[in-house]
Amino acid sequence: MPIATPEVYAEMLDRAKGGEFAYPAINVTSSETLNAALRGFAEAESDGIIQVSTGGAEFASGTRVKDMVTGAVALAEFAHVVAEKYPINVALHTDHCPKDKLDGYVNPLIAISQERVNRGQNPLFQSHMWDGSAIDLDENLKIAAELLEKASAAKIILEVEIGVVGGEEDGVSNEINEKLYTAEGDFVKTVDALGSGEKGRYLLAATFGNVHGAYKPGAVQLRPDVLKRGQAVAAEKLGLPAGSKPFELVFHGGSGSLLEEIHEAVSYGVIKMNVDTDTQYAFSRPIADHFFKNYDGVLKIDGEVGNKKTYDPRSYLKKAEVSMAERVVEAAKALKSAGTKLS
Repeated sequence: MPIATPEVYAEMLDRAKGGEFAYPAINVTSSETLNAALRGFAEAESDGIIQVSTGGAEFASGTRVKDMVTGAVALAEFAHVVAEKYPINVALHTDHCPKDKLDGYVNPLIAISQERVNRGQNPLFQSHMWDGSAIDLDENLKIAAELLEKASAAKIILEVEIGVVGGEEDGVSNEINEKLYTAEGDFVKTVDALGSGEKGRYLLAATFGNVHGAYKPGAVQLRPDVLKRGQAVAAEKLGLPAGSKPFELVFHGGSGSLLEEIHEAVSYGVIKMNVDTDTQYAFSRPIADHFFKNYDGVLKIDGEVGNKKTYDPRSYLKKAEVSMAERVVEAAKALKSAGTKLS
């Protein structure tokens, strides 16, 4: 199937919220990792989200070019071609974009999609993330409102973060402290600034102890009840019945989370969960195994010629793709999106 249209993406999100499951959002940095994500979604019979961070986009453009927009566009165009061969729907998304990179990443990408929409085409990306967690909340939401208006005009969904995700990603580090838990008042401010869909659809990355990076199960102290209370205060603000879930939530920094914590978060309205650290390891592990077992073939030792079959990048990148795809399947099963693909 082709990359999801705005209408199909909206249906995907509606189904996730109504069915209490979430889509794995897989970070990619290359054609190989993108192929692995597609394969994993197909094998899980799950629709999904493929996303590109600022650092991932820069890497994809090559070490000489090092341009975020070029890399993001290249990966998106590649995805638009190869995804047609897969029996699942995939949405394209850009991950964390802080204030100092808006004009070098998200704003140009929205402009490209707006040009496509003006020509009668679909947007290049289906959603973009604005990460204003490092600045004052009022400024964060002011910028979010401006971006939401532009994104909505280009048929794009905006993702907004309130609260702070701890740990390190793409060179951005945050301390692990009380800021990891979004305050109830911040949920109310978000509704005041962005509405509840009438100004444009948005996803909300609220934090409940999330930390980027690699952690053993149980090491991350999550409090999913923060999301429950956030939904409750927003529902009260909007005059909705008790138990309503007005926000469509995103789960960042999930490595090391217990399965029951993931399921609890999903029950409170999480419909998208970012997966990066674990798939990075799944991709790299078989490559390390290949090199250790075939060191005398991949290296020209003592003047020998080596073994072309083992130093051909295809010999180990195929293994990496399959391994990463298996981890994507695992994520889809954990988030209960496996077997839910749109027909």
